[in-house]
Amino acid sequence: MTKFTRPVNPQINPATSPSAAAAIDLDHLSRQTMGDLELRKEVVGMFIEQLESSRKVLGSTDLDEILRVAHTLRGAAAGLGAFALAECAARLERAPSEPALVEQLLSLIDEVRNFAVSELEVTTPTQPR
Repeated sequence: MTKFTRPVNPQINPATSPSAAAAIDLDHLSRQTMGDLELRKEVVGMFIEQLESSRKVLGSTDLDEILRVAHTLRGAAAGLGAFALAECAARLERAPSEPALVEQLLSLIDEVRNFAVSELEVTTPTQPR
């Protein structure tokens, strides 16, 4: 995994917080949703929908749209606890024409989505609710 120069959340250290090493930091997510499992599912479900729509934009060549999506994903992912995705989105904000970053972000989107579906039992837009 690449080390980033400006962490989105410098208080999170995967070495001391095993949850932070996951696609979504479950400790952080639990704090954000006040331990409410239904709220967690709802918030993560909305985030997954955002990831799906972001995926389409990331496949375009419109740099303004890529910047907009990177900025939006950075904030949403950090708030949710998907710190690796947030870090990658922050890097893409600084270099929106870098195809390797777009590919890395797409890969992290898949990783977070799969984690949410399997570990958090969140339904996605293509699954029945």
